[in-house]
Amino acid sequence: MTTQIRKKGNNINTLPDDYTVIDIETTGLSSLRNEIIELSAIKIRQNKISEKFTTLVKPKSKINYFISNLTGITNKMVETAQPIDNVLDKYIEFIGQDVVIGHNVNFDINFIYDNYQKYFNKEFSNDYIDTCAMSRKICDLKHHKLNLVADYYKIDSSGHHRAEQDCYMTYKIYDAMKNEVSSKIS
Repeated sequence: MTTQIRKKGNNINTLPDDYTVIDIETTGLSSLRNEIIELSAIKIRQNKISEKFTTLVKPKSKINYFISNLTGITNKMVETAQPIDNVLDKYIEFIGQDVVIGHNVNFDINFIYDNYQKYFNKEFSNDYIDTCAMSRKICDLKHHKLNLVADYYKIDSSGHHRAEQDCYMTYKIYDAMKNEVSSKIS
């Protein structure tokens, strides 16, 4: 099997006021072997939430105990959900051409890209900002997991590992880091 080269967008170094925060939940770590079980996106305009998109996704395989325990997403919850090929195009349409922001966002982008390629023969090439990478430059922490960075900024991290809640945390983290960086350069 040959390795596919993804034609993803670019990691940008600007601090936009208009963007879409993304997060997904999956059945594992490999975009080639595992499946998306939840998609969420929050559209931000002028630094304020304007719209959101969240849906569970029905995988072809069963969700194992570890993933259900981690995410709280059970096989029962997804049994009436739409499969990925019925919802991914709506998710991508919602995101549009926005810069996407996420925590360890390349993980999410790789799953989205590979599924978009597989089911629609299209590329997901939005530019992006990774709040995990930003936190490594800004926050004095030993580890930079989403919940730990949220705690650092005194942001509620309950509900961690559900896509919509992770989007809200990422939005608040990005806003806090953007304000911190802006105050240092003004």
